[in-house]
Amino acid sequence: MEMKLTAKITAKNAMKLAIALIALALFAAAAVAADDGGLFIPAKDITEEAVFYPLEVDGVEMEVFAVKAPDGTIRTAFNTCQVCYDSGYGYYVQDGGVFVCQNCGNRFRTSDIEIVKGGCNPLPITKDLKTVDENGITISRELLIKAKPIFENWKYE
Repeated sequence: MEMKLTAKITAKNAMKLAIALIALALFAAAAVAADDGGLFIPAKDITEEAVFYPLEVDGVEMEVFAVKAPDGTIRTAFNTCQVCYDSGYGYYVQDGGVFVCQNCGNRFRTSDIEIVKGGCNPLPITKDLKTVDENGITISRELLIKAKPIFENWKYE
């Protein structure tokens, strides 16, 4: 016996779907603009599960992520690889306690983010490049502008 499933899209169901998609988009863009037009990441949002903050700076799409490392410190980085960025596919996805480069497959431990510099790893946003207080992390517009060249070929999917 063959069964055929069909879905009836009603205006009510379409509205529920639209609301759910908007909620997802808002969660992904949980960061707010800093006073200087940079990026503010609320401290309450940061957990062991990385939060990715997509943004656009002068027409260039980029992404920053924040994650709580195993030692409890907050780590931030641009979501692009220091080696593979030019390919356009040198961005990371989290797989448990590691981040995996989508271009070369390199696996990078959460505990190494912001500590290890150079090589195939996320481009760190170190303490000297951000402002941290009890409310969150501020990344200046000036730093975001400087990071534009590493995202010009970015093809995040």
